[in-house]
Amino acid sequence: MEAQIEVIPCKICGDKSSGVHYGVITCEGCKGSPGEAQPTLSFHSKESRNRSPHLVQPLAPSYPFHVEPKLPACSPDAHAYLDCSQGRPQTTTLVYRGSCESAVSVSQGRGDNSGQSEGREEVCASIVRSHRETSQYRVEELQALRWKLFSREEIHAYQSKSMDEMWQHCALRLTDAVQYVVEFAKRIPGFRQLCQNDQIVLLKNGSMEVVLVRMTRAFNTENSTVFFDGKFAGTELFKALACSDLIAAVFDFAHSLCALRLTEQQVALFSALVLINSDRPCLEERGRVERVKKEVELALSHTLHRDNQEGLMNKLYQKVAILKSLCSLHIEKLRWFRQLYPLTVHSLFPPLYKELFASDTDLPLLGIHH
Repeated sequence: MEAQIEVIPCKICGDKSSGVHYGVITCEGCKGSPGEAQPTLSFHSKESRNRSPHLVQPLAPSYPFHVEPKLPACSPDAHAYLDCSQGRPQTTTLVYRGSCESAVSVSQGRGDNSGQSEGREEVCASIVRSHRETSQYRVEELQALRWKLFSREEIHAYQSKSMDEMWQHCALRLTDAVQYVVEFAKRIPGFRQLCQNDQIVLLKNGSMEVVLVRMTRAFNTENSTVFFDGKFAGTELFKALACSDLIAAVFDFAHSLCALRLTEQQVALFSALVLINSDRPCLEERGRVERVKKEVELALSHTLHRDNQEGLMNKLYQKVAILKSLCSLHIEKLRWFRQLYPLTVHSLFPPLYKELFASDTDLPLLGIHH
């Protein structure tokens, strides 16, 4: 099957592009002028140079929902697209080009309290806007569907799937959600000013945690169901995964975070704080990450103070510890599954999922080389 490439404007003249020439999206007329094009940003870290490239290349979001939300770009270079290499059918390369720098700089100096307050408001507004633009589902859509449940027959069909089939299916859905998190990260003020290694480290360690935070938006506490494949599902739908403890823990976390009754703005800022964690291992410029984190933390504190909910901050930090344990349990279950179905993980799981959660260095017996 011939790969479909989203048509986006030529980066030089703005006309209809014909493909990627010399590493730049251009039309036929401009393809011989790569020097005029804007540079391509790619993520590379010391750890990733000999690793799968799927995290270091541009990213294309997918839209599994019945309505395809658009992700407004800050510039033409912020558009994402799918780039499928010729001669390698059905092998999708995740493309992640361009810059979407926020107008808010975390390094701006503020001379007085009013200026600082204004700066906090700007950071808040930027993060909330980014959150809304990169949310997989709109709150209004989820509310309208919250009582659209799977039938007994449909639940049985999911339960009847083989373990490896259900794992593969959930890996695809999780990867969909992670792609939106990557787009969100790109728009957090200060994130793109971090070195490339540290951007990768934060995404590899924090993307799953942000997915779990965002999951609470799609969780119905009245019947303990979560939005999945177009309807709301309970824990029983995921029986074929053979990970009842992980599923139960995820649902319990969703319940507990929903109980805090966070506003959409608070969810956005908490998601950014979860992602920009200066305690992650292998950071090269920890001080810079700490400064970005501090700005996000102050923005969240400012919002909670304004909402007369200062007491929520400690509760949110308690949730961070739970998120870390949930992600560790997910990795533990993945390693267990990989021992049973190594070829499924290697050949059928999405490249981005493997890059994030199934490190090639953990597969020495498969003889996998890149």
